Amino acid sequence: MSQSTCSLCRFWHSSIGKKIVVALTGLFLVLFLAGHLVGNLLIFQGSTDFNEYAHFLHNMMHGWGIWGFRIMMLVALVLHILATVQLVAANRAARTTRYQKEATMVASRSSRIMIWSGLTILVFFIFHILHYTVRVSPELKELADFGQSWAMTVKGFQNPLVSIFYIIAMGLLCSHLSHGVGSIFQTLGLRTRKTAGAINCLSKAYAVIIFVGFISIPISICFFGYGKDELKQTESAIKAAKSMGLEGILRDEH
Repeated sequence: MSQSTCSLCRFWHSSIGKKIVVALTGLFLVLFLAGHLVGNLLIFQGSTDFNEYAHFLHNMMHGWGIWGFRIMMLVALVLHILATVQLVAANRAARTTRYQKEATMVASRSSRIMIWSGLTILVFFIFHILHYTVRVSPELKELADFGQSWAMTVKGFQNPLVSIFYIIAMGLLCSHLSHGVGSIFQTLGLRTRKTAGAINCLSKAYAVIIFVGFISIPISICFFGYGKDELKQTESAIKAAKSMGLEGILRDEH
């Protein structure tokens, strides 16, 4: 085993190493969420803009860019959850007296919530990939094959179960963020007594913005019928093209 590999192993097995991994992967995921939200909100700007945005993402670096980023995100999420679970397990194992248990009761409760919300977010991420990326639903796959990412998204969120699961997952995610963003600052040594109040406000404000932004999409589609008429028109156009044998032409247009 090389010296660099040994150093990485020692870093990972140390408490401070795991905390830094949690902070850096958390920072990456926080920045990703902000960018992802901006892109997703283009759905309210109309099908043309949203489809162009989706086309850019899926053809970035000849299609390799989006998959490379997805792999990075999945690795970051797994490392983030794994390091957090191991840190909490180590802290519980080190707690030997009743005094220590009472002193950390609030932190322990918070940690338990963080772990379960993190695991739920991981399950949601896998479901989200299967739903909108792998497209296990034939209806969504057909819309995507015709370059209709906007219609595919609207169609997906018309399912109440999907929308409700999405909203619950976003709630857990933002509960996680309201505590986690502040922890990033603390681990990286950027949180002091003077800045603690401002950082707490920033964490909560960021969590609220992310929550409201993301859930506005399924709520508008599933409960208020946003995009319903245009989706029907798109599906009718695809059905007509298929019946006339013009699938290839319609795909080429997108």
